[in-house]
Amino acid sequence: MRHVEPRPYWNTNVARHPGILRAVPEGCGEALDVGCGDGLLARKLAGRVKRVVGIDKSPEMIACAREFAVGLAELAFVEGDFLTADLPAEGYDFICSVTTIHHMDFEAALIRMRELLRPGGTLVVVGLAREASLAEWAAMIATAPVVRVAKVLRRARGPEGMPVAVPYMSYGQARAAARRLLPGMRYRRHVLRRYSLTWVKPAR
Repeated sequence: MRHVEPRPYWNTNVARHPGILRAVPEGCGEALDVGCGDGLLARKLAGRVKRVVGIDKSPEMIACAREFAVGLAELAFVEGDFLTADLPAEGYDFICSVTTIHHMDFEAALIRMRELLRPGGTLVVVGLAREASLAEWAAMIATAPVVRVAKVLRRARGPEGMPVAVPYMSYGQARAAARRLLPGMRYRRHVLRRYSLTWVKPAR
């Protein structure tokens, strides 16, 4: 059966895809997309990586991902909990996750990503957090009009049935925990109410 790409869509998660794709190491062999949803990012990664695995605990999302990836031999999807799923111990050259980590135990998820990443590999996590400090609230208020306009102009939408969760950590808490677990990682706060963590695992 021939692969047919679904109708394209944009939202504040998809807005981070270009940056994630730019972070893929040259000659990347295997990549893992944690919380892959309908597989949109995994399908984009397939154009740069030899083999891509997407994992998501939602049966509905995995069913969509598999349907949209028919005919793409370099893509595979796993239905399961990332923290307990049976994933290959030899790991991956690139691991990414977009607004999924707040659905899990943050530290346990980062530790597992760190363990599954091969030496010299790259990890990119895009997260959603809550405002706690005055600086975080000020940043949210200042950027709120930009977010609203972007959503209207781009007709923001996402796949139906996508699980949602309220973030339990603040931006500051996420940044502090990530710095402790991923020494040397780069943290960025983005305008469209997201943050990103980028880390290259030291080569042995």
